[in-house]
Amino acid sequence: MKVKNPLLKLFKSKIYTALLLLIFVLSIGVIGFRLIADYGWIDAIYMTVITITTVGFEEVKPLDANAKIFTVFLILSSVVIVGYAISIITEYILSKNNLEDIKQRKMQKKIEGLSNHIIICGFGRNGKQAARKLLAYKKPFVIIERNKEIIEKFSEEDVPFVCGNANEDDTLFEAGVERASVLISALPSDADNLFVVLSARQINGEMTIISRASQETSYNKLKLAGANNVILPDRIGGDHMASLVVIPDLIEFIDNLGIVGERNINVEEVKVEQLYDTKNIKTIRELDLRKKTGCTVIGFKDENGEYLVNPEASTRLVPGSKIIVLGRPEQIHKLNTEYDIA
Repeated sequence: MKVKNPLLKLFKSKIYTALLLLIFVLSIGVIGFRLIADYGWIDAIYMTVITITTVGFEEVKPLDANAKIFTVFLILSSVVIVGYAISIITEYILSKNNLEDIKQRKMQKKIEGLSNHIIICGFGRNGKQAARKLLAYKKPFVIIERNKEIIEKFSEEDVPFVCGNANEDDTLFEAGVERASVLISALPSDADNLFVVLSARQINGEMTIISRASQETSYNKLKLAGANNVILPDRIGGDHMASLVVIPDLIEFIDNLGIVGERNINVEEVKVEQLYDTKNIKTIRELDLRKKTGCTVIGFKDENGEYLVNPEASTRLVPGSKIIVLGRPEQIHKLNTEYDIA
């Protein structure tokens, strides 16, 4: 696994250096005693170990002047090297115990700097899909996950995690729920999702809450608890498979509409405030996006949240409304560039 944490990388490089120095001094000692003192290999290893560790045992047999001089230099060099190695290894052991705390504090500081972000509760199949989509759109988000193994697996991808139970208010506050704009509850249990929705809605009454549900009977309960949208993945999957039988070409066309990435986006949702100064209200015809960018307006959402498919050219683009446009990737790119749409 590639080590991305600079602190851990520094410690590992120091440990490798310390180990190499220990191997070096051990090798010099063994070879020196073997050649200078004419010891056997076992005796040479024994003398080297008791010398560099300064345990104070007597030598195997008396040393001559040359062997004593060599031993003095071996002792002096080994004191420095062994001392360095011990300090590095000790520091690594202590720091490894605190590394997770340091990393968590750094991540928590990053989370505290977020506002209008998205919180994903649960990093299972649905949570990962949501995170992948948000990463593609470069949206800031925080993941709440109780399984430490999952967090450790994905923690190197620079994704902010909060380790804890999303049912607990303290965990939600750690994720900045009071500053968040959207919460996605993707826990496997409908009961857990219901509890999260209730807690989050009480803390932040303004944010949008989207919840997953396994059972259709949970749909109304989650809506009553405060969820703005409730998604039933199994029902969506079943509908999609049936549609591939009934209207296969249409579904294949829709599946090929890219909505993620930098080069394959075909559909874009745009607030009218990003298109023109809404003090003087314009219509779709007057805005003339088709001529300016090549994009076609295929949908309209008014200020009350009502949708209109294939709106008339005379539709007034009032403040608070949105339009949905369709186009080739280069046309969508031109729209985003010309109107500086983030």
